[in-house]
Amino acid sequence: MSVVFALATPPAKSAICIFRVSGPGCHKGLKLLTNKSSFEHGRFFLSSIFDRGSLVDRAGLVVFEGPNSYTGEDSFEVYAHGGLGVMASIVGAFKGVGFDEAAPGEFTKRAFLNNKITLNEAESVADLIDATDERGVVLSNRSLYGDMSKTVVGFAEDIDRIRVRVEAEIDFSDEGNEYMDSSVISDLDRLIGVFELFVGGCVNKKMFSQKNNILLAGPVNSGKSSVFNRLLGFERAIVSDVPGTTRDLIGSEIFYESSSFSVFDSAGVRDTSDVIEQTGVALSLAEIKKADLVLGVFEKFDGVFIDRLKQLCESGVFISVQNKTDIFEVDSKNFDCCVSAKTGSGFNALKNLISDSFDNNVKHDDYKYLIRERHEVLFKGVVKSLGIALSGLKQSEALELVAEELKNARSGLDEVVGKKFSDDLLGDIFRGYCIGK
Repeated sequence: MSVVFALATPPAKSAICIFRVSGPGCHKGLKLLTNKSSFEHGRFFLSSIFDRGSLVDRAGLVVFEGPNSYTGEDSFEVYAHGGLGVMASIVGAFKGVGFDEAAPGEFTKRAFLNNKITLNEAESVADLIDATDERGVVLSNRSLYGDMSKTVVGFAEDIDRIRVRVEAEIDFSDEGNEYMDSSVISDLDRLIGVFELFVGGCVNKKMFSQKNNILLAGPVNSGKSSVFNRLLGFERAIVSDVPGTTRDLIGSEIFYESSSFSVFDSAGVRDTSDVIEQTGVALSLAEIKKADLVLGVFEKFDGVFIDRLKQLCESGVFISVQNKTDIFEVDSKNFDCCVSAKTGSGFNALKNLISDSFDNNVKHDDYKYLIRERHEVLFKGVVKSLGIALSGLKQSEALELVAEELKNARSGLDEVVGKKFSDDLLGDIFRGYCIGK
């Protein structure tokens, strides 16, 4: 493999920037860059970095000798000042000694190919980086640091033990030895039950990472945009006393109590002759039906209007909010929450209501592992093959067919951890990684 490098920190002005370099021969290039003849491995030290004799920076260095590195290869990391000019100069210096720019996920891909991590652990690296809350971090770490891999390998070994007994019966039954008895059926039945419990403790990343969608709805000029801005903490939506100012959905994200939410401000609902505003109102009504949570924002109690919005919430939760309590008398009898977008009064209570309304969503206590679509497909295939094998044993079908299904189940688990893989699969997995990881 060639020597590759990448910036592992964002390409923006900052206090520090970090470059990663890996590949056979990278230490030879580092000697040219530092004018040093040797390095102490695994220790952080300070060194000058040169490009064609000119000093680029005095930077921190950590040098790793394979296989004792993340990638399993000789590698090193550079911790330099985070100026854009410094970054550009280091890139030029690396290219000057023959290093190539790394593709997305190149370092983790090499770690997998060099047997430093399993394939599902490599996928968990990206899942950990993508995690937006503590739940995602916990679930990703359980997969990343080997717990899931050990469990999957353990199931594969259990399948092998049953498969050996079945195949021994096929190969040596004519010699008068008995390798199978009724315990094979009970052992396989028990294995299926335990494996199904394991699969039940896994949550698909696609489902888990779906953000909770919150829509602000209500009559015009009730202060929805002001409530929206107060929730976000900055002015994202245009605020005006002119009715019908918001014509389209305006969205952003908030992070509260270890959870992230997608919040959308919508056009005020009213009868209007303005064609553009009519489109905005129609969009608001349509989005109410799809939102996970609707915040109905009002100045004063309007039972008919509130009931209308509640009826539109087909599957979501509805919270009625009185705004402008700095002007109007607080009406806690008719509203779930009373706030003032102008002063911020009541917003802590509103945020708690929002967080509590999603309490029934996925929690890391409910699941043990975060998995991907391919894992789910493979696990379902394993369950199916084991079920067919069990049925075959119970119905005294040909043992060759039973053995084949056990082999298929084992093969599915091998694909999860990457003992079997295709180049196309690796391309699909690592294409979505960030540069430098």
